[in-house]
Amino acid sequence: MEQKRNKFGNWLRNSITARMLIVGFLLLILLIPLEFVKSLITERSFRQSEVVREINSKWGNEVLLSGPVLKIPYNTYKEEKIFIEKTKTYETKTEVIVKNAYLLPDLLHIRSTVDSKPLKRGIYESVVYTANISANGTFPAIDLSAQDIAKEDILWEKITVILRSSNLNGIRSGLEVQLGAETVAMSPRYDQHYLNTIQSDPLKTLTVESAEPVSFSFDLKINGSESLKFIPVGKKTTVRMDSDWHSPSFDGKYLPDDGTKEISKSGFYADWQVFQINRQFEQEFYNGMPDLSEFGFGTNFIIPVDEYQKSERTAKYGFMVIGLTLLVFLLIQIVSKIYIHPFQYVMIGLALVMFYTLLISISEHSSFLKAYAIAGASVLGLITLYSRAILSGFKFPLLICVSLASLYGFIYVIIQLESYALLVGSIGLFVILAIIMFASRKIDWGND
Repeated sequence: MEQKRNKFGNWLRNSITARMLIVGFLLLILLIPLEFVKSLITERSFRQSEVVREINSKWGNEVLLSGPVLKIPYNTYKEEKIFIEKTKTYETKTEVIVKNAYLLPDLLHIRSTVDSKPLKRGIYESVVYTANISANGTFPAIDLSAQDIAKEDILWEKITVILRSSNLNGIRSGLEVQLGAETVAMSPRYDQHYLNTIQSDPLKTLTVESAEPVSFSFDLKINGSESLKFIPVGKKTTVRMDSDWHSPSFDGKYLPDDGTKEISKSGFYADWQVFQINRQFEQEFYNGMPDLSEFGFGTNFIIPVDEYQKSERTAKYGFMVIGLTLLVFLLIQIVSKIYIHPFQYVMIGLALVMFYTLLISISEHSSFLKAYAIAGASVLGLITLYSRAILSGFKFPLLICVSLASLYGFIYVIIQLESYALLVGSIGLFVILAIIMFASRKIDWGND
């Protein structure tokens, strides 16, 4: 029995197949703490999102502005014949029903100046802004005859102007609209279909005798975060946006016109021009004012470096890093005939896993490059010194140091790339595979 135990122990110690099986098993075991690290990165990322949302909610959320629009009440008539039992005759009863038409402007010009700043809470940061918006344009003369609505049926004394904003909480100025020679104040109104509606008091400028287009203008100061967008309600809508934010992301249904945008370290400016032919909605609505949010366009104000996203991408290569490193130790063990205990493989693997916890913890207080360099250098030094204690001489520890440093450098290059990450990663893995095949070509795999 003792002889069989010794024989089995010698087989585990000397057999190449046994060593490969042990290393493979240990690699699978090490995936458990690696998954814990990935969960930690996800948890910290969610925590960052929660804090950013809280910061933004107190300052002002994203802004989507729509309007101005004329809300025009008018009378419609419903006739109903009623049989009178007493006289045995029919009597016609007419019911007056008030409906609303919504008239969009012919021209809408918007100029916005956006001053941004980062807001921090602890280690987390969000970008917020204050936008000064100036808008002007013209409404066409009111004519609803295309819908067989006579001028006499329009309730001219009840016509109002409405604006819609996704962020009433962020408005930091009184809002008044100059309509022709009249200035009207705007105030929130309840709308069961669209809660963030601002409406004026009834206008006095527009009367049944009005036959000319009427101009309008207004100024608005509003706090927001994440994005500033507009809905092109004008038959022709032009928007100019100037900001000191250096990393804009133009988003929405329409992009800035070619040659009308510029981005630099000191900020950006961009111009949009949208015509009615570019949209999929008309200039008049008679069955309620729909939600036109899907047609919004503008700018996202983003923080370009997301440390958690980069840490998550780095951790996805953890299996490859641990596997290749243990494979290098296995090849050294086979070539040099130096015995490496499974416990020592586990220690090396745990040191490699520690790289990711160091990376995420340091990157929360520093730049990703600095965190990556510190974490990489720490783990590289630890494994090199540990391998010096395991392996004789300096040749093999130096080989491990160079291999691991090259691997960390290669992964850092990949995670910086966007469009070419897959291409560079595939080529790099092919080169690594070729090196391993070349280095192992003279090993006697039949020595079991």
